[in-house]
Amino acid sequence: MQFMNRREADRQLAKTLDTAIARHVWATRYRYAGEPGIEATWQRVARALAAPEAEISAWEQRFTDLLADFRFLPGGRILAGAGTGRQVTLFNCFVMGTIEDSMDGIFEALKEGALTMQQCGGVGYDFSTLRPAGTVARRAGTIASGPVSFMHIWDSMCATVLSTGPRRGAMMATLRVDHPDIETFIDAKRQPGKLTHFNCSVLVSDAFMTAVHADADWPLLFPSAALEPGSGEEIQSDWPGFEEPVPCRVFRRLRARELWEHIMRATYDHAEPGVLFIDRINQWNNLGDRERISATNPCGEIPLPPHGACDLGSINLTRFVVKPFDDTAWLDLDALGETARLATRLLDNVIDVSQFPLPAQAEQARGSRRLGLGITGLADALIMLGLHYDSDAARERAREAMATITHTAYRTSIELAREKGPFPFFNKAQFLDRPFIRALPSDIRAGIARDGIRNSHLTAIAPTGSISLLAGNVSSGIEPVFRREVRRPVLAGDGGRQSFLVQDNAWRRWLDEHPDGSLPPAFVEAWELAPEAHLAMQAALQPYIDSAISKTINVHESMPFADFEAIYQRAFDLGLKGCTTYRPNPVTGGLLEGVETGMPCWSSTPANLVKTGNFPAKTPR
Repeated sequence: MQFMNRREADRQLAKTLDTAIARHVWATRYRYAGEPGIEATWQRVARALAAPEAEISAWEQRFTDLLADFRFLPGGRILAGAGTGRQVTLFNCFVMGTIEDSMDGIFEALKEGALTMQQCGGVGYDFSTLRPAGTVARRAGTIASGPVSFMHIWDSMCATVLSTGPRRGAMMATLRVDHPDIETFIDAKRQPGKLTHFNCSVLVSDAFMTAVHADADWPLLFPSAALEPGSGEEIQSDWPGFEEPVPCRVFRRLRARELWEHIMRATYDHAEPGVLFIDRINQWNNLGDRERISATNPCGEIPLPPHGACDLGSINLTRFVVKPFDDTAWLDLDALGETARLATRLLDNVIDVSQFPLPAQAEQARGSRRLGLGITGLADALIMLGLHYDSDAARERAREAMATITHTAYRTSIELAREKGPFPFFNKAQFLDRPFIRALPSDIRAGIARDGIRNSHLTAIAPTGSISLLAGNVSSGIEPVFRREVRRPVLAGDGGRQSFLVQDNAWRRWLDEHPDGSLPPAFVEAWELAPEAHLAMQAALQPYIDSAISKTINVHESMPFADFEAIYQRAFDLGLKGCTTYRPNPVTGGLLEGVETGMPCWSSTPANLVKTGNFPAKTPR
């Protein structure tokens, strides 16, 4: 009887998790204490997140229904940790506090990062506060080794803390484009095997881009107060760790175009660093009146202040396509809106039930109540709707879907504020004057003015790697379909790797009725799309994203450098907050094996790192 029960459980599991890789991901990342199937995982999560509600049983059932059939995919830390009683956080990632430029400050920051990673949170750091290599400290008289040297200590810590199991640590490192060590930072990952746990991004200012366009000189500088007394040129500049601009000593000047080309050559050659247009990030921040951002979470979809956290979840658009592949296929926006309403409430409850590695993280998360509700499966949904990814019709349908989610989330947050109170950092006059808020529909602005709002931010689009595999390998985030079929290595429970044959969800569903192996008429793979198609899709969605979008532009290895550099110029001209590309190269190589050719091919989520996101500006078009 026990054997029969086990066989029946296995059959039910195969029915719900209908691919081998989905079953592997669930078993190694999200299953808890012998749960017989994914339904038990959903029930555990729903029960835990209904706890803050007055009517717990009713909301438990609503949240369970929300998760059923993979309509809504909470962030991986929520699936893995909610309701387990383990000492873990339910937030995927954090930006850590400002690193104080002292030995005590550096190693205190290292300790805080280790404690955060121990609870399964990824971390982002701005290393711009550390003195450039070769400088002498004003008080201690010691010679600095520079920010990049300390990044190696962080990298070793990450490798040690998360050295086993199916999840690897991820970190983001940023550095200002005017820091004297910026060239060392740009080349920090040129050598294979170095800083493998870090994604690196340069904080590029509008002033730097102006200097690039004007072919002007660019100063490299650092706050004078941290350096030995000396003579030379000083410039007033803002700097992380200071509330007001401070005198900064100019170390040297170089051509801005020369530095820009150095950045471009590095990312062309080995896929890093990414570029963050940091002034735009701060300009379009809903809390830009009270916080200064200089880093993001490791995947880039959430720019955060010191000790900020990301509370993520994604709506699976493939589950809202009615009559897929039919000439009359359509997207059910009413059902999509209802899912967004429930998902907003569920994510808001995550803040109340989660543990935090550090008290400062709890204070920041509970003060702003930031959410990151997004989408996944966009490319597959478009294929099911008969829409080519690079078409005006596809971008319009994606825009309708994201507008529905965002406006529903904001209206729900207003209702939650009326029921439970607005977020503690809420300042009505300042919040209503932020650019993204000013562009919202008039009824939403009126609701905020009347009742406040529960959450400072509500939307972001994450890369959704593992949870998209769990949902049957739907296309990730807003990325195009990578390949219809690949061999994909994933981490196993013992820390090794296991390879799976993975088929794209839309193509697999098409094959159920077309076993001849043909492709749906609208099917397109990433390698067939020009970079402009990627940028155009982001630009279509950016008016509805109040945090950011994680996006990687795949390019061919043979792309000329001038064309490659033009992608970043185009991103800046479009008003994006940053740009990340991936070109196969000798350092990172090809990352997945295309089944039909047996040759390596590139992926937007490398096996040993997670690429920096692409950040659309929040300027409504």
